[in-house]
Amino acid sequence: MSAPSGSGKTSLCARAVEQVEHLRFSVSHTTRTPRPDEIHGKHYYFVSREAFQQMVDRGSMAEWTEIYGNFYGTARQTIEQAFADGDDLLFDIDSRGGRQLAAAFPDVVTILLLPPSLEHLRQRLIGRGTETEASLTTRLEHAREEIRQMAWYSYVIINDVFENALAELVAIIRAERCRHRKKHLTYFLQTSHEEP
Repeated sequence: MSAPSGSGKTSLCARAVEQVEHLRFSVSHTTRTPRPDEIHGKHYYFVSREAFQQMVDRGSMAEWTEIYGNFYGTARQTIEQAFADGDDLLFDIDSRGGRQLAAAFPDVVTILLLPPSLEHLRQRLIGRGTETEASLTTRLEHAREEIRQMAWYSYVIINDVFENALAELVAIIRAERCRHRKKHLTYFLQTSHEEP
């Protein structure tokens, strides 16, 4: 899932993970400084730029990008462990990282979460109390760019009423699981035999 910063993506993802069995939130690595309420290993793996670069150089990252001067990325081990455990992963990811994942994993489902309007987004960002005027301008321009790329995503959810947006996200996940079961149909038909 991608969304302009301040669209409610993190809250939506957290609630979806609570509601859908065998759904795990993908914890990314980042070089940015933790916010006061963020916990290492739960919200992000906070690492130095040097450590992150070493992971990239070793080919340990499934995807990565630089946003606002900080690196963000997903370790291949995170994905492999989830699949080994029989879980699906929900990514909180920007569009560049999403494109990298889609190139590496053709079954990736892309979802764009949008606020009801750019003015609504602006007010949410101001309400955080963490943005300077310069960072606010940068984030709103980034939001405009993500919205321009809407056609690339498989689904678009408007986060006007949180519970409605959550219901749509859960419905997408469940529908996609059913769609992906089609891959098992050929195997089922090849191994099924009628009783004499």
